[in-house]
Amino acid sequence: MDEKGRITLPAKFRDRTAGGVMLLRGQDRALFILTLAGFAKFAHNAIHADITDERQIGFQRYMLANAEDQHPDAQGRITIPAKMRDYAQLTKDIVLNGAGLRMEVWAADRWNQYQAAQEEAYATPARGVFDA
Repeated sequence: MDEKGRITLPAKFRDRTAGGVMLLRGQDRALFILTLAGFAKFAHNAIHADITDERQIGFQRYMLANAEDQHPDAQGRITIPAKMRDYAQLTKDIVLNGAGLRMEVWAADRWNQYQAAQEEAYATPARGVFDA
């Protein structure tokens, strides 16, 4: 990440992100980057939350209030606003991780810690993790 808070999106995703992306606070203090179509799919349940469910409404409010649309510049860069850099504890060294419909932006040291914590669980066969 440069001194202005800009990151360069991977070249292989630039066609998909040229129309804009949504940047939002994710879990584990990572940031999520989604295409506009990906955001619509990802946020569907939050957008249509049950207005009588306090937990759903809280999640909806927080997620949508902290989402920001970004349009990559000619070099494929987007700017991470200061409030998002603070949330994700980003410094110069970051990791962009592809995760299905989204890319995640992590502080490099936090990503390394997360990877180390997940390694044993991943290496050990688990049943039912992705069962419907």
